[in-house]
Amino acid sequence: MLKRGKSYTTNAKFMLHGGDYNPDQWLDRPDILIDDIELMKLSHSNTFSVGIFAWSALEPEEGKFTFEWLDEIFSNIHSIGGKVILATPSGARPAWMSQKYPEVLRVNGSRVKQLHGARHNHCFTSPVYREKTQIINRLLAERYGDHPALLMWHISNEYGGECHCDHCQNAFRGWLKEKYNHDLKALNDAWWGPFWSHTFNDWSQIESPSPIGENAVHGLNLDWRRFVTDQTISFFENEIVPIKEITPDIPITTNFMADTFDLIPFQGLDYSKFAKHLDVISWDAYPAWHNDWESTADLAMKVGFINDLYRSLKQQPFLLMESTPSAVNWHEVNKTKRPGMHLLSSMQMLAHGSDSVLYFQWRKSRGSSEKFHGAVVDHDNSPENRVFKEVAKVGETLEKLSDVVGTNRTSNVGILYDWDSNWAINDAQGYGLKTKRYPQTLQQHYRTFWEQDIPVDVITKEQDFSSYKLLIVPMLYLMSEETIARLKDFVANGGRLVTTYISGIVNEHDLTYLGGWHKDLQEVFGINPVETDTYYPNDKNYVTYKNQSYELKDYATVIDVHTAITEGVYVEDFYANTPAVTSHVYEQGKAYYIGGRLEDQFHRDFYQELIQELGLEPAFRVKHGKGVSVQVRQDQENDYIFIMNFTEEQQNVTLESSVTDLITGEELSGDLTLEKYEARIVLQR
Repeated sequence: MLKRGKSYTTNAKFMLHGGDYNPDQWLDRPDILIDDIELMKLSHSNTFSVGIFAWSALEPEEGKFTFEWLDEIFSNIHSIGGKVILATPSGARPAWMSQKYPEVLRVNGSRVKQLHGARHNHCFTSPVYREKTQIINRLLAERYGDHPALLMWHISNEYGGECHCDHCQNAFRGWLKEKYNHDLKALNDAWWGPFWSHTFNDWSQIESPSPIGENAVHGLNLDWRRFVTDQTISFFENEIVPIKEITPDIPITTNFMADTFDLIPFQGLDYSKFAKHLDVISWDAYPAWHNDWESTADLAMKVGFINDLYRSLKQQPFLLMESTPSAVNWHEVNKTKRPGMHLLSSMQMLAHGSDSVLYFQWRKSRGSSEKFHGAVVDHDNSPENRVFKEVAKVGETLEKLSDVVGTNRTSNVGILYDWDSNWAINDAQGYGLKTKRYPQTLQQHYRTFWEQDIPVDVITKEQDFSSYKLLIVPMLYLMSEETIARLKDFVANGGRLVTTYISGIVNEHDLTYLGGWHKDLQEVFGINPVETDTYYPNDKNYVTYKNQSYELKDYATVIDVHTAITEGVYVEDFYANTPAVTSHVYEQGKAYYIGGRLEDQFHRDFYQELIQELGLEPAFRVKHGKGVSVQVRQDQENDYIFIMNFTEEQQNVTLESSVTDLITGEELSGDLTLEKYEARIVLQR
């Protein structure tokens, strides 16, 4: 693989360490603010996100602005050589605004206007809210745009949710008119209007989906979710007008999320669209380490998948904007990180492409819902407790890794993730309502490469496929004609393509393809999937592949083979001894179809053959057992290798080349013992 030069996402050529700092909660305690500066130095922190929920402190009354306290915070952080990530405060508006301008309050799907409170509950379409955010953002940019401590802009916070008010209804209708070229028949055709007599004869009849109204028109539901993404981006674009005008050279981000319990990409917005509007991708990672339903290594694999998705969105380093050094306060069980896990989990973020380890939060709140959420500084205000010392150790480690900043990695393997398809299949009233699990299915296919230290890009359908030797497209329920054509070209030009059951079922309007599987897919794969069998939880079958038997759960596809080769067959049921896994040479490439949801060992064995055939290799070879992960970041001269033990036992590994430990300076080769949760970061020139 070709190595890349460095790509710096900010003007800081060092690892960022610090996090969300909320001095506006402590303005009546100047002694606390003084302590913060000393504790920042002791924790080896250098970067702080400020102002995220500070609108009430910045504008306590309409038109009355109080920036003096923020001036002091900037000065204090700058005095210790620190950097500020300045946030716009739109994530939580002040009470005076909700009272005077109730249109800024969201309306839920049942058409009930929400009361003031909580956060992330404003209307993205409200002209008043858009005007007010621009006013305060302009003042922030004018006041701090030239400050030497300003590193980047943090726009709002964790965008999400939707509003169904009259402003949003009108905006949705306008969006639809543009999408369908003011052709109502085209919309009705796309939404399959005659079903249940749901044909519209005037644009004014269209409303957003509602639990007390229309919710069974899948084309409407899908377009609404797309609109919510586009309208959120529109609000974001409105927010940054004065910022781009006044500070065009200061990079902009907003913090993406993941659904924590399953650790899958956030479902509420299509980040593949949002990423195009950001200078830097950042995200908030809160894995439930030490849980009782999966191994530490299994969870680490899922973290790696999310990292590789968000890194691949812009093919450059990203930022870890929020994490916890200890516990969170909103899991069902809020278990704290065990000794060593904070350093290990931080190094994993770096290993997959982060140039930061930042926290929510710097100091624990004294009251309200986040008073027990983990923080660098606890209520004891002490640098002597375990968590603070572990944070300081991370900070010391990061100070030795400045050369890693800006590095990336290349990959010969791509896995395709698609928000549209996930929305559509989740909306489908078919298959197994609890077993669709599209993102989790992709993680199953990702696992083998993570276990073998082979780098993977988790890409989206708009991205270039041509650089990959192997493209894995599991369970892509929604495939447009354009996507099908691009996959066909990929195989025709020599690529290896893998897809699975429940793929290519509907087009971009969530309308099924007629006449069997799409003709181009039949041509590429040499088959026609004719029936999908859905299993109850206790049902199972088996597939024989290469003289081995593998358990099958949830789904099995009955396949009509045209010109493909049968690689595996079902063992039981009415389709026993019929094809379950096929391969097909198409022009210069080859396409594989996996008809059922098979156990992990099948994926290991199946992909091992492709790994060998395609010559896929780790960027740096380390012999190790299960639960150890090796990830590599590269520049044109160096490999920066992260060797991480995601198990509760000692692990012996063997280095096949000599390296230098970047933390201790030791020269290492041959056998090496990793303690529980230990990470070693080494350099090979």
